[in-house]
Amino acid sequence: MQLFKAVQLGVTLTLLNLVHARPSEQVASRDAAAFCSTPSLLPNFNNSKLPNPFLFDDGREVKTAADWDCRRAQLNTLIQSYESGALPGPPQSMSVHFNKTGNATATLSITSHHQGASMTFAPTIAFPSGSPPRGGWPMVIAYDGLSIPVPSNIAVMTYANSDMAQQNDQSSRGVGLFYDLFGANASASSMIAWTWGVSRIIDALERTPQAHINTQKIAVTGCSRNGKGALMAGAFEPRVALTIPQESGSGGDACWRLSLFEQNEGSVVQTATEIVQENVWFSTNFANYVNDLSVLPFDHHSLAAMIAPRPMISYENTDFVWLSPLSSFGCMSAAHTVWEALGVADHHGFEQVGGHPHCAWPDSLSPTLNAFFDRFLLDQPNVNTTFFQSNMVFNNVTWNPAQWIDWKTPRLH
Repeated sequence: MQLFKAVQLGVTLTLLNLVHARPSEQVASRDAAAFCSTPSLLPNFNNSKLPNPFLFDDGREVKTAADWDCRRAQLNTLIQSYESGALPGPPQSMSVHFNKTGNATATLSITSHHQGASMTFAPTIAFPSGSPPRGGWPMVIAYDGLSIPVPSNIAVMTYANSDMAQQNDQSSRGVGLFYDLFGANASASSMIAWTWGVSRIIDALERTPQAHINTQKIAVTGCSRNGKGALMAGAFEPRVALTIPQESGSGGDACWRLSLFEQNEGSVVQTATEIVQENVWFSTNFANYVNDLSVLPFDHHSLAAMIAPRPMISYENTDFVWLSPLSSFGCMSAAHTVWEALGVADHHGFEQVGGHPHCAWPDSLSPTLNAFFDRFLLDQPNVNTTFFQSNMVFNNVTWNPAQWIDWKTPRLH
């Protein structure tokens, strides 16, 4: 019964969140919702390969871009049901206080009220110098601080996501500002709680024009565990214009099935069975599936593909085997087929190198990152963003795409 309630909540609130989508996304998503069946469970599903993202839950083929909107809605529901827990919609009421100190920094204090409970969080914004451009500054939301270089003409918000939902260890379950509002027994995992906070930040900025932030040009990023969270925020919040997970590994841009394969081939990597014991990034329900991944009707190529056709570039580090380097490459290769199908392959990038510490940024990667910033946040449409490469250092484990990807990429555009 608890699962049923969580799933029903997830479906309902997925539709509520359409209110915050841009007009074109609202129309497409509402059209999809009008004819989409979005079951919360697929009890007969069994596939040891990566599930075909171009098949509806009932086995029909995805053939058009409108079909992809429906398929995305199905994945949204399934991931909330099996893995992330339910993503609530907006609180019953919300107030915003914007306080700017000089020209450089500001605090955006957001207070939410819901069913007699309330909580406040106050992310900070560092602004570029000079006058804002017409439409406002583009902005990067940085989970727990910034670990990538950001151009000087883009604002940076520091989001204390661990205050929203703690991530220390198993004792963190139900602890944090999100749970002060929705209750310690909410099914939402810490990462889906962080996503809820990102949505409230965008809500607050939309009603705060004096902040001069362009809410059409917001990116989200984080590294390691926070990279996992950044990916989930990009997948579930359609107003995120650019998603940049950094060294997110298993539970991020790696696929559960591929990480298990790496482990079975002798690499010491983070797997689903380990991750549910380590922390509270995923719902308690996910533990019911980690010992038989073939029954999961999705994998993290599906989570990443929910972002398409919006842009995303992820960065991985082969020096740290724990991050599952083969899994990240293979998983994002599978996800890439969705951007290809939609005719925007250059909206999805992947860069995988070694030679630097975990979450440290090598200058060699800056051109690819700057290209995505230039094109998708700074309105330079002619910038080349065709980047998808790896050093292929996989600890002597072999990537064979035919072993995992059994679909042909359709043309949906």
